[in-house]
Amino acid sequence: MAAAAAAAGVGFQLIGAAAATLLAAVLVAAVLGRRRRPRPHAPLVEGKPAPEAGCAVGDGGTDVIIVGAGVAGSALAYTLGKDGRRVHVIERDLTEPDRIVGELLQPGGYLKLIELGLEDCVEEIDAQRVLGYALFKDGRNTKLAYPLEKFHSDVAGRSFHNGRFIQRMRQKAASLPNVQLEQGTVTSLLEENGTVKGVQYKTKSGEELKAYAPLTIVCDGCFSNLRRALCSPKVDVPSCFVGLVLENCQLPHPNHGHVILANPSPILFYPISSTEVRCLVDIPGQKVPSIASGEMANYLKTVVAPQIPPEISDSFIAAIDKGSIRTMPNRSMPAAPHPTPGALLMGDAFNMRHPLTGGGMTVALSDIVVLRNLLKPLRNLHDAPSLCKYLESFYTLRKPVASTINTLAGALYKVFSASPDQARNEMRQACFDYLSLGGVFSNGPIALLSGLNPRPLSLVAHFFAVAIYGVGRLMLPLPSPKRMWIGARLISGACGIILPIIKAEGVRQMFFPATVPAYYQAAPMGE
Repeated sequence: MAAAAAAAGVGFQLIGAAAATLLAAVLVAAVLGRRRRPRPHAPLVEGKPAPEAGCAVGDGGTDVIIVGAGVAGSALAYTLGKDGRRVHVIERDLTEPDRIVGELLQPGGYLKLIELGLEDCVEEIDAQRVLGYALFKDGRNTKLAYPLEKFHSDVAGRSFHNGRFIQRMRQKAASLPNVQLEQGTVTSLLEENGTVKGVQYKTKSGEELKAYAPLTIVCDGCFSNLRRALCSPKVDVPSCFVGLVLENCQLPHPNHGHVILANPSPILFYPISSTEVRCLVDIPGQKVPSIASGEMANYLKTVVAPQIPPEISDSFIAAIDKGSIRTMPNRSMPAAPHPTPGALLMGDAFNMRHPLTGGGMTVALSDIVVLRNLLKPLRNLHDAPSLCKYLESFYTLRKPVASTINTLAGALYKVFSASPDQARNEMRQACFDYLSLGGVFSNGPIALLSGLNPRPLSLVAHFFAVAIYGVGRLMLPLPSPKRMWIGARLISGACGIILPIIKAEGVRQMFFPATVPAYYQAAPMGE
């Protein structure tokens, strides 16, 4: 009887997996079956080619002001400068940043880095290649490799010290003769009849100055003090990260990020140099134990340490005892722009998602590629109303990549977090088991997470395939009213996780961008 029950159990698991595969295949086929419209690139104005790198364009002294020189600002400054724009970057602090996030660049982001000519910025900073993830739960683990077979051998994720990476990009931007990098604090946007004409800022020496340009791009990060003028910010803080650095620590799976599905929420480990491993402990809510009183160290030793792999336990305790514990809130904010003549919002100032999946830099670099392609044919940026109307297409063209990564980050965080709800915990276990199946079950989700295949419908297909797989597991060895009720709640809970995120991102722009009028905006004509 036991053997028969076991055989039946295996049979039901295979049926569940087959059902999940069928659903995913049908939905993905629907995506592939659609006629893909070509992305609209603005025509060259009066047939003129894009300017040579280093050439000045426009009438005034500056073509573009960029507020902030973090990842987005520095990359954008180099990109526009290389296209011949005269760029003035104003950054609050040009010393090397010291952050505990922005340290993992997904392979999709690395491809964007190559596209922008910035791939050498991950060299000479002891950056580590990342080839995938290792997922741990209840003593079990599974390895999830990035699907990199079709790419050049150099393509992989990269992890590094955030500050070193930013300094390399700042140096590269500043090496262009038409890019001016200045330390100063922008206090306000200068507006005239509803059009942004430039910025007011205070220099390092305290002098109050004004700078003018036909286009101002605000990239001043998650703490932006200018975003309220350019968007409707709805910032959510679902959790906080507690950051540690483990020294001379060998991870169980080299060159992989490690995600522990712990209680109450995930724990991350990934290398940031050849001798250091970053640990990020997620704590739900906005209140964390006090570091100064020793409450945090006690929490990490008694609650977190027993849940991490034993191979790194000693290094984890040593890092706690060293005392370099840091915290930061994890912010999430959908993009809700107010199209404003003369100004544009980008980076974390514009759009944030939970950092669990490390997708922020990939979204920012992808946005820069979209904006570069829109601006490249334009010789003159001075017609602010026409330019503003034209750049509305930016918000639509960025959506497939940005919304896929944003939605996945929010959904995975909720799925990977423990819950008193049995249906939610079943979804969590189903997700781990689904990814452990390998093949299409792991390659599809990892291709989404890595930014290599950011397709919204593929994301929805895999998400609900996990839910259906979870229901299939609940029906083993025999269905019962209780199990069927939990299964119904699992499906309902899955909808409750992903649908609000999709609604916030914008259903039409996310899934049907070609139906949005802004998708077809033509370049403003004129010299």
